[in-house]
Amino acid sequence: MFIGHYAPAFAAAASRKAPPLVVLVIAVQLLDFAFFSFALLGIEHYRMVPNFTASNWLDLYDMRYSHSLLGAAVLGALLGGLVLAATRSRTAAAIAFACALSHWLADYLVHAPDLTLAGSPPKLGLGLWNHPMIEHALEVVLAFGTLAYYARSTRAAGPRSGLFLWLLALVLALFQIIDWFGPRTTDVSPAQPALALFAFTVIALLVLPVELSRSRLSGAKRIS
Repeated sequence: MFIGHYAPAFAAAASRKAPPLVVLVIAVQLLDFAFFSFALLGIEHYRMVPNFTASNWLDLYDMRYSHSLLGAAVLGALLGGLVLAATRSRTAAAIAFACALSHWLADYLVHAPDLTLAGSPPKLGLGLWNHPMIEHALEVVLAFGTLAYYARSTRAAGPRSGLFLWLLALVLALFQIIDWFGPRTTDVSPAQPALALFAFTVIALLVLPVELSRSRLSGAKRIS
């Protein structure tokens, strides 16, 4: 699961009570921001095993902090607390928390059993990565279906709004194609988590002009 993680952010951003889209986009990838940062620091670990699943070679054998359900809840609560402090809106904070927690739930659908409840076995995961036709279709429908919903639920506030939306969609598609069909290696190096963090950051930055060039159809003042 990569671009499918963004579906809750795009869906929630249509609500006038939600925090800014960029906050939601960071929220839905908060667990992976944590995991790849921890991997760079040697706190959590992964390895590349040929054909570990039918979709990728990632053996995510040590994600005890970032991808336990407890860890996801803690990370979501921290982000929700920041949103509450910035906006004074409990609803906005709750939406940010839910978006962060959605990452664990989406991973539960696709991962081989490598998720935990509190950092120790049992390890959980339904393994849709081993059914790539289903997983790929699900990912595309979730990501681009909710992006289309966001576009329909907001109004262009500038002449380049459509361009920014299409650019975001193009980059999402490009990153997902690289993730699915890019070259494989058994080597583990700092370049891999660094590249993942770079991709998440690029998407968050691309969301900024999208949001700035659109307004919510309710006409209500947006949280900033």
